[in-house]
Amino acid sequence: MKVQISNGMFMALIINMIYAKAIGVTQGSMAREVGGDIWIATLIATIQGGVIMFLVILVIRRMPEGDLIDQAARLLGKWFGKFVALITFIFFLAAYGPVMSTFVFHLKDYFLPEAPILLFIMAAFLLGTYAIYFGVEVIARMALIGVFSIIALNILLMLGSLSEFDIRELRPTFQMGFLRTVWASRHHNTDWAMSTIMAGIVLPMVANKETWGKMGFAGIGYGMVFVIMWPILEAGVLSPETAAQYIVSCMQMARSAQIGYFVHRYEMIMIAFFALSILTQIMMSLLCASVAMQKMLGLKDYRKVILPTAIILHAFGYWINFDKNRAVDFLEGWWVYISIGVAVGLPSLILVMGFFFKKKLKKKLVAEDAK
Repeated sequence: MKVQISNGMFMALIINMIYAKAIGVTQGSMAREVGGDIWIATLIATIQGGVIMFLVILVIRRMPEGDLIDQAARLLGKWFGKFVALITFIFFLAAYGPVMSTFVFHLKDYFLPEAPILLFIMAAFLLGTYAIYFGVEVIARMALIGVFSIIALNILLMLGSLSEFDIRELRPTFQMGFLRTVWASRHHNTDWAMSTIMAGIVLPMVANKETWGKMGFAGIGYGMVFVIMWPILEAGVLSPETAAQYIVSCMQMARSAQIGYFVHRYEMIMIAFFALSILTQIMMSLLCASVAMQKMLGLKDYRKVILPTAIILHAFGYWINFDKNRAVDFLEGWWVYISIGVAVGLPSLILVMGFFFKKKLKKKLVAEDAK
Protein backbone atom coordinates (compact mmCIF):
# COMPACT_ATOMS: atom_id res chain seq x y z
CA MET A 1 0.00 0.00 0.00
CA LYS A 2 1.32 3.42 -1.01
CA VAL A 3 -0.78 5.28 1.57
CA GLN A 4 1.02 7.87 3.67
CA ILE A 5 -0.16 9.02 7.09
CA SER A 6 1.49 11.63 9.29
CA ASN A 7 3.56 10.86 12.36
CA GLY A 8 0.89 12.49 14.50
CA MET A 9 -1.71 10.10 13.09
CA PHE A 10 0.58 7.17 13.86
CA MET A 11 0.95 8.36 17.45
CA ALA A 12 -2.84 8.74 17.73
CA LEU A 13 -3.33 5.16 16.47
CA ILE A 14 -0.98 3.84 19.17
CA ILE A 15 -2.85 5.72 21.92
CA ASN A 16 -6.30 4.62 20.76
CA MET A 17 -5.21 1.00 20.22
CA ILE A 18 -4.35 0.59 23.90
CA TYR A 19 -6.76 2.96 25.65
CA ALA A 20 -10.21 1.37 25.38
CA LYS A 21 -9.36 -2.15 26.54
CA ALA A 22 -6.69 -0.94 29.00
CA ILE A 23 -9.18 1.11 31.02
CA GLY A 24 -12.13 -1.14 30.23
CA VAL A 25 -11.39 -4.74 31.18
CA THR A 26 -7.65 -4.88 31.91
CA GLN A 27 -7.73 -3.06 35.25
CA GLY A 28 -10.29 -5.44 36.74
CA SER A 29 -8.13 -8.43 35.77
CA MET A 30 -5.06 -6.92 37.45
CA ALA A 31 -7.02 -5.81 40.54
CA ARG A 32 -8.08 -9.40 41.15
CA GLU A 33 -4.40 -10.34 41.41
CA VAL A 34 -2.57 -7.40 43.04
CA GLY A 35 -5.25 -5.12 44.52
CA GLY A 36 -4.13 -1.50 44.89
CA ASP A 37 -0.87 -2.09 43.01
CA ILE A 38 -2.67 -2.08 39.65
CA TRP A 39 -1.14 1.31 38.84
CA ILE A 40 2.37 -0.10 39.41
CA ALA A 41 1.59 -3.11 37.18
CA THR A 42 0.35 -0.67 34.51
CA LEU A 43 3.61 1.28 34.71
CA ILE A 44 5.73 -1.88 34.48
CA ALA A 45 3.75 -3.10 31.45
CA THR A 46 4.26 0.25 29.71
CA ILE A 47 8.04 -0.06 30.07
CA GLN A 48 7.86 -3.56 28.61
CA GLY A 49 5.64 -2.27 25.79
CA GLY A 50 8.26 0.37 24.99
CA VAL A 51 10.91 -2.33 24.59
CA ILE A 52 8.70 -4.31 22.18
CA MET A 53 7.86 -1.14 20.19
CA PHE A 54 11.60 -0.38 19.91
CA LEU A 55 12.14 -3.90 18.60
CA VAL A 56 9.41 -3.53 15.94
CA ILE A 57 10.72 -0.12 14.78
CA LEU A 58 14.26 -1.56 14.60
CA VAL A 59 13.03 -4.37 12.34
CA ILE A 60 10.95 -2.13 10.03
CA ARG A 61 13.72 0.47 9.64
CA ARG A 62 15.88 -2.19 8.00
CA MET A 63 13.50 -2.17 5.02
CA PRO A 64 11.19 0.84 5.47
CA GLU A 65 8.95 0.04 2.50
CA GLY A 66 7.95 -3.39 3.87
CA ASP A 67 5.97 -4.45 6.93
CA LEU A 68 6.76 -7.50 9.09
CA ILE A 69 5.18 -9.85 6.55
CA ASP A 70 7.08 -8.35 3.60
CA GLN A 71 10.38 -8.54 5.47
CA ALA A 72 9.81 -12.21 6.27
CA ALA A 73 9.13 -12.92 2.59
CA ARG A 74 12.28 -11.08 1.52
CA LEU A 75 14.43 -13.00 3.99
CA LEU A 76 13.29 -16.60 3.49
CA GLY A 77 10.95 -16.59 0.52
CA LYS A 78 7.23 -16.23 -0.08
CA TRP A 79 6.18 -19.29 1.94
CA PHE A 80 7.85 -17.97 5.06
CA GLY A 81 6.12 -14.66 4.35
CA LYS A 82 2.78 -16.50 4.11
CA PHE A 83 3.52 -18.23 7.40
CA VAL A 84 4.15 -14.89 9.11
CA ALA A 85 0.96 -13.56 7.50
CA LEU A 86 -0.94 -16.54 8.97
CA ILE A 87 0.52 -15.86 12.45
CA THR A 88 -0.45 -12.18 12.13
CA PHE A 89 -3.98 -13.11 11.08
CA ILE A 90 -4.35 -15.52 14.02
CA PHE A 91 -3.06 -12.79 16.35
CA PHE A 92 -5.71 -10.27 15.27
CA LEU A 93 -8.37 -12.98 15.21
CA ALA A 94 -7.55 -13.76 18.84
CA ALA A 95 -7.34 -10.02 19.65
CA TYR A 96 -10.86 -9.53 18.34
CA GLY A 97 -12.30 -11.57 21.21
CA PRO A 98 -11.11 -9.15 23.96
CA VAL A 99 -11.80 -6.12 21.71
CA MET A 100 -15.40 -7.23 21.31
CA SER A 101 -15.58 -8.03 25.04
CA THR A 102 -14.72 -4.39 25.72
CA PHE A 103 -17.30 -3.16 23.20
CA VAL A 104 -20.11 -5.54 24.17
CA PHE A 105 -19.77 -5.44 27.97
CA HIS A 106 -19.66 -1.63 28.13
CA LEU A 107 -22.91 -1.31 26.19
CA LYS A 108 -24.81 -4.43 27.20
CA ASP A 109 -24.07 -4.47 30.93
CA TYR A 110 -24.70 -0.78 31.55
CA PHE A 111 -27.15 0.42 28.87
CA LEU A 112 -28.94 -2.35 26.99
CA PRO A 113 -29.01 -5.45 29.22
CA GLU A 114 -31.93 -7.01 27.33
CA ALA A 115 -30.38 -6.54 23.88
CA PRO A 116 -28.95 -9.67 22.22
CA ILE A 117 -25.17 -9.86 21.79
CA LEU A 118 -25.71 -10.30 18.04
CA LEU A 119 -26.95 -6.69 17.88
CA PHE A 120 -23.59 -5.34 19.09
CA ILE A 121 -21.65 -7.75 16.88
CA MET A 122 -23.60 -6.60 13.80
CA ALA A 123 -23.07 -2.93 14.71
CA ALA A 124 -19.30 -3.51 14.94
CA PHE A 125 -19.39 -5.50 11.68
CA LEU A 126 -21.13 -2.73 9.73
CA LEU A 127 -19.07 0.14 11.15
CA GLY A 128 -15.77 -1.72 10.88
CA THR A 129 -16.13 -3.02 7.33
CA TYR A 130 -17.40 0.34 6.06
CA ALA A 131 -14.49 2.25 7.62
CA ILE A 132 -11.61 0.02 6.54
CA TYR A 133 -12.82 0.08 2.94
CA PHE A 134 -11.69 3.73 2.84
CA GLY A 135 -8.26 2.91 4.24
CA VAL A 136 -5.99 3.57 7.19
CA GLU A 137 -5.79 7.32 6.63
CA VAL A 138 -9.51 7.74 7.40
CA ILE A 139 -9.19 5.70 10.59
CA ALA A 140 -6.04 7.64 11.54
CA ARG A 141 -7.86 10.97 11.19
CA MET A 142 -10.62 9.63 13.43
CA ALA A 143 -7.95 8.50 15.92
CA LEU A 144 -6.66 12.08 16.13
CA ILE A 145 -10.14 13.23 17.18
CA GLY A 146 -10.22 10.25 19.52
CA VAL A 147 -7.17 11.57 21.39
CA PHE A 148 -9.01 14.82 22.18
CA SER A 149 -12.01 12.76 23.33
CA ILE A 150 -9.72 10.77 25.63
CA ILE A 151 -8.29 13.97 27.12
CA ALA A 152 -11.80 15.38 27.68
CA LEU A 153 -12.99 12.13 29.31
CA ASN A 154 -9.98 11.97 31.63
CA ILE A 155 -10.38 15.60 32.72
CA LEU A 156 -14.10 15.18 33.41
CA LEU A 157 -13.59 11.98 35.36
CA MET A 158 -10.79 13.50 37.41
CA LEU A 159 -12.91 16.55 38.28
CA GLY A 160 -15.80 14.31 39.29
CA SER A 161 -13.73 11.89 41.38
CA LEU A 162 -11.02 13.78 43.27
CA SER A 163 -13.35 14.74 46.13
CA GLU A 164 -13.86 11.02 46.88
CA PHE A 165 -10.22 10.00 46.42
CA ASP A 166 -8.52 8.33 49.40
CA ILE A 167 -4.77 7.86 48.92
CA ARG A 168 -4.69 5.36 51.80
CA GLU A 169 -6.24 2.80 49.46
CA LEU A 170 -2.96 2.81 47.47
CA ARG A 171 -0.89 1.87 50.52
CA PRO A 172 1.15 -0.16 51.15
CA THR A 173 2.80 -0.59 47.75
CA PHE A 174 3.81 -4.07 46.58
CA GLN A 175 1.46 -5.56 49.14
CA MET A 176 1.29 -8.77 47.09
CA GLY A 177 5.05 -8.75 46.44
CA PHE A 178 7.19 -7.34 43.63
CA LEU A 179 7.25 -10.48 41.49
CA ARG A 180 3.49 -10.94 41.64
CA THR A 181 3.00 -7.31 40.59
CA VAL A 182 5.33 -7.83 37.63
CA TRP A 183 3.44 -11.02 36.72
CA ALA A 184 0.10 -9.16 36.86
CA SER A 185 1.46 -6.65 34.31
CA ARG A 186 1.01 -9.34 31.65
CA HIS A 187 -2.66 -8.33 31.34
CA HIS A 188 -1.69 -4.81 30.26
CA ASN A 189 1.11 -6.22 28.10
CA THR A 190 -1.63 -7.66 25.88
CA ASP A 191 -2.84 -4.11 25.16
CA TRP A 192 0.65 -3.03 24.12
CA ALA A 193 0.98 -6.21 22.06
CA MET A 194 -1.97 -5.12 19.90
CA SER A 195 -0.42 -1.70 19.46
CA THR A 196 3.05 -2.96 18.54
CA ILE A 197 1.92 -5.58 16.00
CA MET A 198 -0.38 -2.94 14.50
CA ALA A 199 2.72 -0.70 14.22
CA GLY A 200 4.52 -3.54 12.43
CA ILE A 201 1.82 -3.45 9.73
CA VAL A 202 1.23 0.32 9.56
CA LEU A 203 4.77 1.77 9.89
CA PRO A 204 5.66 1.53 6.16
CA MET A 205 2.67 3.82 5.50
CA VAL A 206 3.96 6.49 7.91
CA ALA A 207 5.78 9.46 6.39
CA ASN A 208 9.19 10.69 7.61
CA LYS A 209 10.84 7.47 8.76
CA GLU A 210 13.53 9.43 10.65
CA THR A 211 10.99 10.27 13.37
CA TRP A 212 9.35 6.82 13.65
CA GLY A 213 11.14 6.06 16.91
CA LYS A 214 10.39 9.46 18.42
CA MET A 215 6.69 9.33 17.58
CA GLY A 216 6.39 5.67 18.59
CA PHE A 217 7.76 6.38 22.06
CA ALA A 218 5.70 9.58 22.27
CA GLY A 219 2.59 7.48 21.61
CA ILE A 220 3.62 5.05 24.36
CA GLY A 221 4.35 7.90 26.79
CA TYR A 222 1.06 9.70 26.20
CA GLY A 223 -0.81 6.41 26.23
CA MET A 224 0.65 5.62 29.65
CA VAL A 225 -0.34 9.06 31.00
CA PHE A 226 -3.92 8.69 29.72
CA VAL A 227 -4.30 5.13 31.05
CA ILE A 228 -2.51 5.22 34.42
CA MET A 229 -4.94 7.79 35.83
CA TRP A 230 -7.67 5.12 35.79
CA PRO A 231 -6.08 2.48 38.06
CA ILE A 232 -5.03 5.20 40.52
CA LEU A 233 -8.56 6.62 40.70
CA GLU A 234 -10.24 3.21 40.71
CA ALA A 235 -8.12 2.10 43.67
CA GLY A 236 -8.47 5.41 45.50
CA VAL A 237 -12.19 5.98 44.90
CA LEU A 238 -13.78 2.54 44.52
CA SER A 239 -11.17 0.62 46.57
CA PRO A 240 -9.14 -2.25 45.05
CA GLU A 241 -11.58 -4.85 46.40
CA THR A 242 -14.54 -3.18 44.68
CA ALA A 243 -12.68 -2.71 41.36
CA ALA A 244 -11.75 -6.41 41.41
CA GLN A 245 -15.43 -7.42 41.48
CA TYR A 246 -16.24 -5.92 38.06
CA ILE A 247 -15.29 -7.03 34.57
CA VAL A 248 -15.70 -3.43 33.36
CA SER A 249 -14.48 -1.55 36.43
CA CYS A 250 -14.16 1.77 34.58
CA MET A 251 -17.95 2.00 34.15
CA GLN A 252 -18.45 1.54 37.88
CA MET A 253 -15.85 4.26 38.33
CA ALA A 254 -17.85 6.50 36.00
CA ARG A 255 -20.98 5.88 38.09
CA SER A 256 -19.14 7.11 41.18
CA ALA A 257 -18.13 10.44 39.62
CA GLN A 258 -20.24 13.59 39.58
CA ILE A 259 -19.83 17.33 39.08
CA GLY A 260 -22.16 19.66 40.95
CA TYR A 261 -25.88 18.92 41.13
CA PHE A 262 -26.68 18.28 37.47
CA VAL A 263 -24.13 15.84 36.06
CA HIS A 264 -24.71 12.70 38.10
CA ARG A 265 -24.56 9.94 35.49
CA TYR A 266 -21.16 9.75 33.85
CA GLU A 267 -21.92 6.57 31.92
CA MET A 268 -23.36 8.40 28.90
CA ILE A 269 -20.56 10.98 28.97
CA MET A 270 -18.02 8.19 29.14
CA ILE A 271 -19.48 6.25 26.23
CA ALA A 272 -19.68 9.43 24.12
CA PHE A 273 -15.96 10.17 24.57
CA PHE A 274 -14.93 6.51 24.77
CA ALA A 275 -16.58 5.53 21.48
CA LEU A 276 -13.85 6.70 19.10
CA SER A 277 -11.16 4.76 20.94
CA ILE A 278 -13.01 1.43 20.92
CA LEU A 279 -14.06 1.96 17.29
CA THR A 280 -10.41 2.58 16.38
CA GLN A 281 -9.50 -0.74 18.02
CA ILE A 282 -12.24 -2.53 16.08
CA MET A 283 -11.32 -0.94 12.74
CA MET A 284 -7.55 -1.35 13.03
CA SER A 285 -7.88 -4.99 14.13
CA LEU A 286 -10.06 -5.64 11.07
CA LEU A 287 -7.69 -3.73 8.80
CA CYS A 288 -4.56 -5.53 9.99
CA ALA A 289 -6.29 -8.92 9.77
CA SER A 290 -7.43 -8.09 6.22
CA VAL A 291 -3.89 -7.09 5.20
CA ALA A 292 -2.56 -10.36 6.65
CA MET A 293 -5.24 -12.33 4.76
CA GLN A 294 -4.43 -10.45 1.53
CA LYS A 295 -0.72 -11.30 1.77
CA MET A 296 -1.44 -14.87 2.78
CA LEU A 297 -3.46 -15.30 -0.45
CA GLY A 298 -1.02 -13.30 -2.58
CA LEU A 299 -3.53 -10.59 -3.58
CA LYS A 300 -2.68 -6.99 -4.45
CA ASP A 301 -5.53 -5.27 -2.59
CA TYR A 302 -6.83 -6.06 0.89
CA ARG A 303 -10.32 -4.77 -0.01
CA LYS A 304 -11.06 -8.05 -1.79
CA VAL A 305 -10.86 -9.95 1.51
CA ILE A 306 -12.57 -7.44 3.82
CA LEU A 307 -15.89 -9.30 3.84
CA PRO A 308 -14.60 -12.86 4.52
CA THR A 309 -12.13 -11.53 7.10
CA ALA A 310 -14.85 -9.56 8.88
CA ILE A 311 -17.18 -12.57 8.93
CA ILE A 312 -14.47 -14.79 10.49
CA LEU A 313 -13.48 -12.20 13.11
CA HIS A 314 -17.05 -11.35 14.10
CA ALA A 315 -18.09 -15.00 14.25
CA PHE A 316 -15.20 -15.58 16.66
CA GLY A 317 -16.11 -12.45 18.65
CA TYR A 318 -19.71 -13.65 18.93
CA TRP A 319 -18.69 -17.15 20.04
CA ILE A 320 -16.27 -15.84 22.68
CA ASN A 321 -18.68 -13.28 24.16
CA PHE A 322 -21.88 -15.32 23.99
CA ASP A 323 -20.75 -16.87 27.29
CA LYS A 324 -19.33 -14.27 29.71
CA ASN A 325 -17.36 -16.89 31.65
CA ARG A 326 -15.73 -18.08 28.43
CA ALA A 327 -14.93 -14.47 27.50
CA VAL A 328 -13.21 -13.79 30.84
CA ASP A 329 -11.35 -17.12 30.76
CA PHE A 330 -10.04 -16.36 27.26
CA LEU A 331 -9.19 -12.75 28.21
CA GLU A 332 -7.15 -13.76 31.24
CA GLY A 333 -5.79 -17.03 29.86
CA TRP A 334 -5.22 -17.94 26.23
CA TRP A 335 -5.17 -14.34 24.97
CA VAL A 336 -2.31 -13.43 27.34
CA TYR A 337 -0.06 -16.20 26.00
CA ILE A 338 -1.00 -15.71 22.33
CA SER A 339 -0.54 -11.93 22.38
CA ILE A 340 2.73 -11.77 24.30
CA GLY A 341 4.14 -14.77 22.46
CA VAL A 342 3.49 -13.22 19.03
CA ALA A 343 4.40 -9.63 20.03
CA VAL A 344 7.79 -10.71 21.40
CA GLY A 345 8.50 -13.75 19.26
CA LEU A 346 7.60 -12.51 15.77
CA PRO A 347 9.72 -9.32 15.59
CA SER A 348 12.54 -11.08 17.48
CA LEU A 349 12.54 -13.93 14.94
CA ILE A 350 12.60 -11.54 11.96
CA LEU A 351 15.35 -9.46 13.60
CA VAL A 352 17.54 -12.53 14.17
CA MET A 353 16.84 -13.86 10.65
CA GLY A 354 17.78 -10.45 9.26
CA PHE A 355 21.09 -10.62 11.10
CA PHE A 356 21.96 -14.02 9.63
CA PHE A 357 20.70 -13.19 6.12
CA LYS A 358 21.91 -9.59 6.05
CA LYS A 359 23.89 -10.00 2.82
CA LYS A 360 21.00 -11.71 1.05
CA LEU A 361 18.61 -8.93 2.00
CA LYS A 362 21.09 -6.24 0.95
CA LYS A 363 21.55 -7.85 -2.48
CA LYS A 364 17.77 -7.99 -3.02
CA LEU A 365 17.36 -4.35 -2.06
CA VAL A 366 20.24 -3.27 -4.37
CA ALA A 367 18.76 -5.31 -7.25
CA GLU A 368 15.34 -3.73 -6.74
CA ASP A 369 16.82 -0.22 -6.60
CA ALA A 370 18.69 -0.91 -9.87
CA LYS A 371 15.39 -1.76 -11.58
